[in-house]
Amino acid sequence: MNTPEPEHMDRGRLESINIINALRRGTVPASGLERIAVGLDIEENVISRQLDYVAQGGGDTKFIRGEYGSGKTFLVARALEIARSKGFVTSQVVISSQTPLHKLRGIYQQIAANLRTQEEEHALKTITDNWLFSIEERLLSVGGDGTEDAKLQSATEQEIETSLAGISEMNTALAAALRTYYRANNTGDFALAQAALGWIAAEPNIGRDFKAKAGIRGDIDDAVAFVFLRGLVEIIHGAGYQGLAIAVDEMETTQGLQRSQREKGYQTLVRIIDALDRGEMPRCYFLFTGTPALYDGSRGIRSLPPLYDRISVMQDDAFKNPRQPQIILAKFDTAKLEQVALKVLDVYAKAYSEPDRERVSHRFIRAMITKITTRFGGRIDIIPRIFLKEFVDILDKCELYDDYNPALGYDFDAGHLQGELKKEEEAVMVVRF
Repeated sequence: MNTPEPEHMDRGRLESINIINALRRGTVPASGLERIAVGLDIEENVISRQLDYVAQGGGDTKFIRGEYGSGKTFLVARALEIARSKGFVTSQVVISSQTPLHKLRGIYQQIAANLRTQEEEHALKTITDNWLFSIEERLLSVGGDGTEDAKLQSATEQEIETSLAGISEMNTALAAALRTYYRANNTGDFALAQAALGWIAAEPNIGRDFKAKAGIRGDIDDAVAFVFLRGLVEIIHGAGYQGLAIAVDEMETTQGLQRSQREKGYQTLVRIIDALDRGEMPRCYFLFTGTPALYDGSRGIRSLPPLYDRISVMQDDAFKNPRQPQIILAKFDTAKLEQVALKVLDVYAKAYSEPDRERVSHRFIRAMITKITTRFGGRIDIIPRIFLKEFVDILDKCELYDDYNPALGYDFDAGHLQGELKKEEEAVMVVRF
């Protein structure tokens, strides 16, 4: 049976379809965010320059502050996209009751599990393989192509130890696990290799059999998680990447913990900031997000003066300075949402076909925004996700049906959104009787 060849799509069109698909689902697109970003040029430039500094061997951090609807999630995604374009590996951690800020092992585990490169998600194995391959290549260039396999393996294992000498002075287990991974791959024992990689990533339930073969006692815990993170960054750089950019999102959940746990979590931030400033975490960039209550509330960062002193900023509503420790995001407004809608029209044209700009006019976009905000208490900052989801639906109908007129046929009905609204959206929704 002959099947037709699928239509060949260029990279730009594939990215455009991915953006539109994500907006249909009410999520942030995985790539191409610069094509729908508005009002973030200064902030993006500041983050970009920080990353350039980190790529030269520095360490840096930035705290993003904003209410729900200010675009924190979007800016974080855009920052990580910029980092990957500059040759960084990225990772994202969401602080929650399962991964609280004071549990360093859990944070490290999420970092290792979510490593992402420009080409691949969950990239720990590829990064590790590239690092080991670069060691072998370096040894072969010195010893010649005729280096015997046994000698090459022995020399590579020695080089693993040498490369991680600074880490091994504090904990020898990382180098031991990597040697075990390397040997297991060479002998075809892929189950052991997978166990080694799982142990390096702090996965739970790695059996005693692996630790016995690797000569390792215990597991990665809160006490050594930072040491392993430093080792992970060295592996990433050795594999040919500029460094590691980590986003730590939704830190405001820390406020709900007991006082001792909150303070321990905030002390973790002090420890990270000081380690970066002392040059102890080179090629590492941290991006933290939180609501204003996290920074100024009684159960927030203000409750730990050493941390508050390090990241507090002077606020100027007219001339914000994102080079300070915090980037302060303003709430989304109508003008910004209109700009996003116009950019989505351009993306849709690239993904499918040129939209009918008479049916989907600027005037209609404004009317649509008004209809939706009316159902959400006039809160323009609450509706961007919902608006864009509805907007893409209208663009689809305009392309599919020549006789569809949104100016006559569209009326916002929140009924079909029941069950998928976020708590912040539900809290302000006006119920019709």
